[in-house]
Amino acid sequence: MFDTMTMTKIIGGFCGTFLVFLLGGFVAEFIYHPAHGDDHHQAYTIETGDDGAEEEVVEVDFAEVYAAADAGAGERLWRQCSACHKLEDGANGTGPHLYGVVGRDVGSVPGYSYSGNLVAVADVWTPENLNGFLTNPGNYAPGTKMSYRGMGDIEDRANLIAYLDSVGG
Repeated sequence: MFDTMTMTKIIGGFCGTFLVFLLGGFVAEFIYHPAHGDDHHQAYTIETGDDGAEEEVVEVDFAEVYAAADAGAGERLWRQCSACHKLEDGANGTGPHLYGVVGRDVGSVPGYSYSGNLVAVADVWTPENLNGFLTNPGNYAPGTKMSYRGMGDIEDRANLIAYLDSVGG
């Protein structure tokens, strides 16, 4: 099929092509200097207007926000909770029922087994305790059964707690 001369030409062609690409790579590295060295400087700088000073975060008092809370807005937020909780007295879902939760003793719903950490954190579900829990349940009571990540907006939490306070209070 192929004689020795044809095979030699084919192999020589591949070796020659490889050599051209290898030498081309050496020349490109020499011209473009991929290693910048010690004297390398940035060609341009984009100004972002940030002078490095951090903005001061204003801490909002929950009592003030709760005093102005809207239970109607909290009812709309309740839909997130209704996947696991019920509002009917004595009707537990995946989580305990929340009928009359504001002012109720923590861990006092019959027929629901709470995690020990939750019961150890607070005695009564005050609006402030509920606010802390709803901010991030895992941080408030490490090891809690509630897998919810938390509600970031303080006004949403206040509205939801106001709604829960209006139900079965």
